[in-house]
Amino acid sequence: MAHKLVIVESPAKARTIGGYLGKDYVVESSVGHIRDLPNSAADTPAEIKDKPWGRLAVDVDNGFEPYYVVPREKRSHIAKLKSLLKDADELYLATDEDREGEAIAWHLLDELKPKGIPVHRMVFHEITKAAILAAVENPREINDDLVEAQEARRILDRLYGYEVSPVLWKKVMSGLSAGRVQSVATRLVVDRERERMAFRIASYWDLEGTFDAGSGKEPRMFPAKLHSIDEMRVAGGSDFATDGELKGKRQTDRVHLDRNAAEGLVAALRDTSYDVRSVESKPYRRQPYAPFRTTTMQQEASRKLGMSASGTMSVAQRLYEGGHITYMRTDSTTLSATAVAAARSQVRELYGAEYLPEAPRTYASKVKNAQEAHEAIRPSGERFRTPAETGLTGEQFRLYELIWMRTVASQMRDAVGHSVTIRIGGAAADGRDVVFSASGRVITFHGFLKAYVEGTDNDKRQDDAETPLPQLVEGEPVSAASLTPQGHETKPPARYTEATLIKELEEREIGRPSTYASIIGTILNRGYVYKKGTALVPAWIAFSVVRLLEEHFPRQISYEFTAGMEDVLDEIAGGRKDRQTELGEFYFGSDRVVGLHQLVNELGEIDAKELATFPVGGAESGIVLRVGRYGPYLEGPGQAGEDGEDGEDGEEGAPTRANVPDDMPPDELTLAKAKELLANPAGEQKELGVHPDTGLRVVAKNGRYGPYVTEQLPENAAKNAKARTGSLFSTMSLDTVTIDDAVRLLSLPRTVGADADGVEITAQNGRYGPYLKKGTDSRSLTSEDQLLSITIDEALAIYAQPKQRGRAAAAPPLKELGPDPVSGAPVVVKSGRFGDYVTDGEYNATLRKDDTVEAITIERAAELLAERRAKGPAKKTAKKTAKRPAKKTAKKAMAKKATAKRATAKRA
Repeated sequence: MAHKLVIVESPAKARTIGGYLGKDYVVESSVGHIRDLPNSAADTPAEIKDKPWGRLAVDVDNGFEPYYVVPREKRSHIAKLKSLLKDADELYLATDEDREGEAIAWHLLDELKPKGIPVHRMVFHEITKAAILAAVENPREINDDLVEAQEARRILDRLYGYEVSPVLWKKVMSGLSAGRVQSVATRLVVDRERERMAFRIASYWDLEGTFDAGSGKEPRMFPAKLHSIDEMRVAGGSDFATDGELKGKRQTDRVHLDRNAAEGLVAALRDTSYDVRSVESKPYRRQPYAPFRTTTMQQEASRKLGMSASGTMSVAQRLYEGGHITYMRTDSTTLSATAVAAARSQVRELYGAEYLPEAPRTYASKVKNAQEAHEAIRPSGERFRTPAETGLTGEQFRLYELIWMRTVASQMRDAVGHSVTIRIGGAAADGRDVVFSASGRVITFHGFLKAYVEGTDNDKRQDDAETPLPQLVEGEPVSAASLTPQGHETKPPARYTEATLIKELEEREIGRPSTYASIIGTILNRGYVYKKGTALVPAWIAFSVVRLLEEHFPRQISYEFTAGMEDVLDEIAGGRKDRQTELGEFYFGSDRVVGLHQLVNELGEIDAKELATFPVGGAESGIVLRVGRYGPYLEGPGQAGEDGEDGEDGEEGAPTRANVPDDMPPDELTLAKAKELLANPAGEQKELGVHPDTGLRVVAKNGRYGPYVTEQLPENAAKNAKARTGSLFSTMSLDTVTIDDAVRLLSLPRTVGADADGVEITAQNGRYGPYLKKGTDSRSLTSEDQLLSITIDEALAIYAQPKQRGRAAAAPPLKELGPDPVSGAPVVVKSGRFGDYVTDGEYNATLRKDDTVEAITIERAAELLAERRAKGPAKKTAKKTAKRPAKKTAKKAMAKKATAKRATAKRA
C-alpha cells in the first residue's frame, strides 16, 4: 500500500510525529547519523588504504573529498529504510533544522537514492500537531550551503585530530587525542590553573561596623564598612595584583591596613561621634532575562539543578521529542508571536495585569553569527502548559519548569526600586578623619523577579537581594554599636565550572553552542580534566599536551584562530566562502600562514622528557614533577650518605621519587607539599604494629590516591585473598597515625544496623567524602568521624529526611506544623530551589501564589499534600542493559560526494 515516508533522527521523535500525521504516513527514524568517515583502519575501505591520505579518509589531493562508510550496525537499518521507500510515493526528510540535521538529510538522500518520487525537506521548531502539519504543507529543498559548512567542519576536525594526535602519542603518551576545539577548551582550563599557581595571596584588613540610627528608624541597626581614612580609600581585594602587591596607582592612593593598624584604629574610634556625611539615592531597574538559548539553558541548569551540560542536553532532547519544548540547539532569543501571546496570557493569569508590560518584549540575539532561524527554547504550543499540567517527573519536570519560568518571566515588567549609599564620618582620637560606607537596595516592585531569578557564579549578589537602610539625611547623628577589625585574603581566580567554561567559550566565540556539551564531555572522558565538586581541574597530562601544542602548533591552539574558524564556517554556510579554498589554506597553508601538513612533517626534535617536566618551587629547588606512564610523580635530589658525604666521586645518591595523588590539584602542589611527599614516598612504609583481631602486621603507606593503612598478608595466603586497606582521614597524617587509628580505619565500611525492613545500612568513606548506604540510596555525612560513631537511630533519622541534591546538609525547616492527618508524619515548611514547600518526609508540595510561610496552617498543608499524593509517586525509569555494539567494518561500496552537485554521489 502506498504511503508517504517521513524520516526523523530518533525513535521517540518518530512515535510522537507518527501520532500526529495519521495512517497515510509512515514515520521512521534514522537512529542518528547513518554514515561517517571511517573510525578505524578496519572500517577503511581497501580501495583507499594504500593511498597517502588513506588513514584520513579525505582525499587531500583532490578537493578534500571525504570517503564515507555505513557502519556495520547501521546496515540492516538502511535496508529497512530502503524497503519502506519501495512502497512510498513521497519522501520527507524531517531531520533537525541545523547544519548537522541538514547533513543527515543529505546523507539519507545520497544513500537511499529515491527514484521517481518527490523528495521534500521538512522542518519545524516544535513537535506539536499544528507545527508538524504546517511543516508537511510547507517543505523546502536541502540547503547545500549548510551541508557544505557541516562537511567542512567534519573534515577540519578529522585533519586536525588525525594529524596532531599521533604527535601526542609519540611525544607525550599513547592513547591521547587532539581536537580543534577540545584542545583549546583544555588550554582554557590549564591557563586558569597556571594563573592560580602563579597567584600570591595578599592579606589586608578593614573594619566592619554596626551603626545605630536611633529610635524611630527602620531598620534601626545597619551595617557599614570602613571606606576611607583622611580621604584616602582603604585597600580592598580588587586593589591587589596577582603577585600579592598593590596595583600601580593603588600603591599611592590606597591605605593598606594590617592587623595592628586595624586594631589600633578601633581603639582610636572608641569614643568617636559620627554624623551622616552624604546620602546618595539612585533608581534601581532590572529588565527581564532573555528566553533561553542553548548555552544559557546549560548554565542555569548547572547552577540551579546541578546538571552537567551533557545531562541537560539529554533531558532537553527528551522534552523536545515528547512535544514539550521547542528545539533545544539554538542561538536565538526570539519568540514567535504565538509564543509571546501565550507567555503574556500566563503572566496575566498567574500574576495579574499589573505584571504585564503594555507592549510585548522582543529580544535580539547577542551571539555573533547566530545560527539558522530557530526560536528561543520555550514551552511548545499555542498555550503553555504549566509544569503541573505536563505530567512530567524527575529531571524532565525540573528542566521544563526552569524553561517555563524563564519564558514567562521574559514577558513581564521590569523590577524597580532604589539603591542607596550612605557615608558616615567621624574623627578618631588621633585626629584622623574616618569614613564608613553603607550600601542598600530595596525593590519596590519585583516585576519579573516574582517568577524567575537568574543564578550567579562565584557568590555574586543575586538580582532579588535586598538590603534595607534607614532613612537618614546629611548631618544627622548616628552612633557605632560595634566596630570589629576584619582580616581578609585575596583569592585566586576561580576554576571553571561547566557553566562558566561554557560562558567563556561563547564569549570568546570558540566552537558552536550546540557542541559545548560534547566538548566538555570529551575533555572529562579523556582524562585531561576532572571534577572536584563542580570545579574543572586540569590533570598534569593536560599541561604536557598544552605545552607541546603551544610550542609546535601555536596557531592551531590559539583562541583567536579557533574563533576565526567559526567565522569561516559561517561564511561557508552563508555561501560567501568556498569550502575547498578554506580547507586548502588550513591544511597546506598559503603565503600568509603555514599549513598543518607542513607543521606535522617538519616538527624537528622534540624533547619528550622536557615536555613532561615541571619545576616545583622554581628551578633552584631541585624538585620537579614529571608526567609518567602511570601518572604524575615527583623527583628530588638524591640523599647523601649517613655520614653526610656524597656518593663516590662527590656525586649525590640516586634521585628520590614520590607519587603525586591523582586527585591533588596542580595549584596545591607547593614546594612544602612536594618536600612532604618526598619525605614519605609511595612504596615506603611505616610499621604501626599488629592488628589485635587478625594478628597481621599493619603498615601505613603513601599511594597514588593519598596516604592509607593496610594489612600485610602472610606468604602462604590464598591467591584470591585481599589485604584490607583504609584511607587516612583528612585530620590524620603518616607522621601521627597510630595502630589504634589504623584498626578503626580498617573496620570500614562499617555495618551500622538495619532498618525496619531489614535492609542493611553501612557507613563508608568514598572519593567525595563520608556517606551512608542503604541499598542504592546514599546519604552524605558531615564529617569523617561520624563513620566510626554514628548509631542506627541517627542513621534512620537521616534517611527519614527528604534526599538532598548535592552534598549540602539539609537546611532546618522554616516552620513546624504538626502531624499530617493522613500519614501521621510531622509536616514542616522548607525552602527549596524554586520556592517554599510543605513536606511530610515522603511527599513535597509547593506553596501556591497566595500561601505564605507565616500564614499557612496544618489544614492547608494537608490539603496541598493530598493533592500531591493523588498524582501518585514519581515514576522511575527502568534501567536498560546496554547492548554491546557490533564490530564496525567498512562498506565496500561507499559514497564519494561530488563537490559541485549534491543530487548524486560517486562511489568508490
